[in-house]
Amino acid sequence: MKNEKPYQPKSGFGMLAFAFILLAGTIAALIVTQNPLFALLFILFLFLLPGFFVVQPNQSRVLVFFGDYRGTVKKNGFFWVNPFYSKKKVSLRAHNFDSERVKVNDKLGNPILISVILVWQVEETYKAAFEVNDYTHFVRVQTDAAVRKLANTYAYDNFEDEGEITLRSGMEEVNHDLEGELAERLAIAGIRVIEARIGYLAYAEEIASAMLQRQQATAIVAARYKIVEGAVGMVESALEELNKKQIVDLDEEKKASMVSNLMVVLCSDKSATPVVNAGTLNH
Repeated sequence: MKNEKPYQPKSGFGMLAFAFILLAGTIAALIVTQNPLFALLFILFLFLLPGFFVVQPNQSRVLVFFGDYRGTVKKNGFFWVNPFYSKKKVSLRAHNFDSERVKVNDKLGNPILISVILVWQVEETYKAAFEVNDYTHFVRVQTDAAVRKLANTYAYDNFEDEGEITLRSGMEEVNHDLEGELAERLAIAGIRVIEARIGYLAYAEEIASAMLQRQQATAIVAARYKIVEGAVGMVESALEELNKKQIVDLDEEKKASMVSNLMVVLCSDKSATPVVNAGTLNH
């Protein structure tokens, strides 16, 4: 397999001056001598014209002579080469590709919508021009394949195992894997992946509502757990302080009643309504 090789063409300005001199001489000879054979010089002038080309910044030209790869011109400027050379333009600029949102199943089988943002650049012009049919189309297809593989590797979210890497919580790790997968796939076309990251991620419409309720329920349970945990600590601290300062002598029944009341007050969603008890504990 061939690799890219540089090609140093001739400056186009010298050849352009020669071409205009040739044209002027041909016209003058035809006028003075009126010999039609001088028209052949005009044909030579026309033959020289396809050899001129310009290479813009961050552009390149891949030169091929009757199927034989001769090299790549990356230097900017105005040049002239053999007119029989075909000159295929290959951009060396960074391209930004925002893929379409595709519906795929994650690791747990849940349908999700996902898209990626890819920044890529042609690094090997020979591979981009000859190893694949259309390198821009190749990027789109391979990006779609990499996204589907990535979605099948990770779950969108995991409510049971908080330590597991998921598409939603492990963005850094997921984007790193995506970039590595794309770099491996696009290397055949001589393309360098500059950056790859998930641009859009959501549950599919048919399960989005149910998953939202599940996320809300998980959040509520976690919040309740924290509230109960904090309330238990506060009740324990209150009983210790009362016993330590001997403010009131509580038997087991009174402690149980106090604990019950405090837990209700601390864990309730609404503000507690105070009740003045002028009798005993049971009346």
